[in-house]
Amino acid sequence: MNEKIEYLKKYLNNKDMDVAVKDLESGVPVQYIVGNVDFYGYIFDVNQNVLIPRFETELLVDKTINYIKNFFDSDINILDIGTGSGCIAITLSKELKLKVDAIDISKDALCVASNNAKKLGADVDFSYSDIFSNVNESYNVIISNPPYIRYDEEIDDIVRDNEPNIALFASDDGLYFYENILKDCRKHIKAKFLIAFEIGIMQGEAVKEIAIKYLGNDVNIKIEKDYSNRDRYVFISNLY
Repeated sequence: MNEKIEYLKKYLNNKDMDVAVKDLESGVPVQYIVGNVDFYGYIFDVNQNVLIPRFETELLVDKTINYIKNFFDSDINILDIGTGSGCIAITLSKELKLKVDAIDISKDALCVASNNAKKLGADVDFSYSDIFSNVNESYNVIISNPPYIRYDEEIDDIVRDNEPNIALFASDDGLYFYENILKDCRKHIKAKFLIAFEIGIMQGEAVKEIAIKYLGNDVNIKIEKDYSNRDRYVFISNLY
């Protein structure tokens, strides 16, 4: 609690500290009270319409940037599926100095993301789409941190009670979005491609099987670790 109080003191702007502490004690995440969060060195506005960006997703972005720099020329295009606050798309746009497309099914989340892009000066085109339903282009890189928690999975009350369930939970043992992205991705990937996922720590092999199911055995699939040495990312590509 003391650490969170210090966070409030550091980042609270134009808000009553007493009210903020009461919100904190009632179980509201400190990031929602402050109204922003530091992600990859950029300050993103957040509210209860979007998932709070986490360290694991920073590492997803970092790993993806490394893949892009190692395997692609500068002239590539990127799609972020389920953009939420826009943290992935905006960071990639800023760090790689290119335009990024980003989609979400939540219009409230898209509003937050659009405001973040304007504030940070990022070149991101946000649009409403249920996975690929409103996507007509093909991409070198598709990246997503989709909902992947099973509906019957135990999670912290502070997360379940505050963060948008639409950004947390998925059917089919949490695999719904991986299945549906990979099922239809052939129409939306270019000849040289990378698909980057954040996953639940027990989902690596299942996502790998889904990738092989739709993309075949000739794709390169890597399951990679997070800061706690747990399976947290899957990278699917024809990069060697």
